[in-house]
Amino acid sequence: MDKLFSEKTRNWFEAAVGAPTEVQRQGWQAIATGEDVLISAPTGAGKTLTAFLMAIDRLCALAERQQLRDEVYVLYISPLKALGNDIRENLQRPIEGLGAPVRAAVRNGDTPPSERQRMSRKPPHILITTPESLYLLLTSKSGRRMLSTVRTVIVDELHAVISSRRGTHLMLSLARLDALCDVPPQRIGLSATIRPLELAAKYLAGEGTRIVAPRMDKRSDVRVLAATPDLTMLKEGSIWPEICRAVYEASLANRTVLVFCEGRATAEKVAHGVNALGGAGYARTHHGSVSKEQRLEAERELKSGRLKVLCATSSMELG
Repeated sequence: MDKLFSEKTRNWFEAAVGAPTEVQRQGWQAIATGEDVLISAPTGAGKTLTAFLMAIDRLCALAERQQLRDEVYVLYISPLKALGNDIRENLQRPIEGLGAPVRAAVRNGDTPPSERQRMSRKPPHILITTPESLYLLLTSKSGRRMLSTVRTVIVDELHAVISSRRGTHLMLSLARLDALCDVPPQRIGLSATIRPLELAAKYLAGEGTRIVAPRMDKRSDVRVLAATPDLTMLKEGSIWPEICRAVYEASLANRTVLVFCEGRATAEKVAHGVNALGGAGYARTHHGSVSKEQRLEAERELKSGRLKVLCATSSMELG
């Protein structure tokens, strides 16, 4: 890390994060070459900070030399729309820690027209978007102008799109982006464990893509439990009170419990039953019928550890 980052960035990382993981050590060495890179490791290995920290360090250096312009330097693409706001908030930690005048913004289907117009007039240094919004940006004159300055493209959750038509469409958009920029941006792909690595790397950026995938062992604890061992002994004639009680008891022994349900009605039913035991606000719901503002609030409470139970459908995307 000594030769790859400024002293200011090294000091911040050591104070705020600690020692780099093996993924970060190998990933930074690969990114520093300027070649396209695929980084594959389990969740929690530090892949996202690996991809962003060198870019932020370079933007800080430009700012110190008063050469940081109002243009997009880094483009982050995730197929999970909910991950965009999460990434922006996580980026604030190194940006604020380094005291850098670096701006990050999210552009997706939820972005208000007024914010899109401001973004066109004064582009962020880091643009966070989805494959679909990238396509729409590439079809507009203002969008192409904003994207023409991109130096680095970070493609997150590659495993989620690699075998789909959505992924094929994304690769076409990235090819259009290459043609739009004076120099094709460096591509950095992030993925959970994915096999075969060589095929995924070729899919990301063609032959010659560097692969960073150090061996990491993660333990899993999977259990199949029943709310009650004997259905004939149900006190209230329904299994739901027992399910809600089991969720509530699990929450007492853990910081947070995630309850994934097949639909909105089930999520609301479980949350209502848990709140009857734990009090109002003990459990919250996260589904398509909940407003964007309420979903974001629930996500913030979840990440901060304040929320004990979250009952969610597929709207709650975990990256």
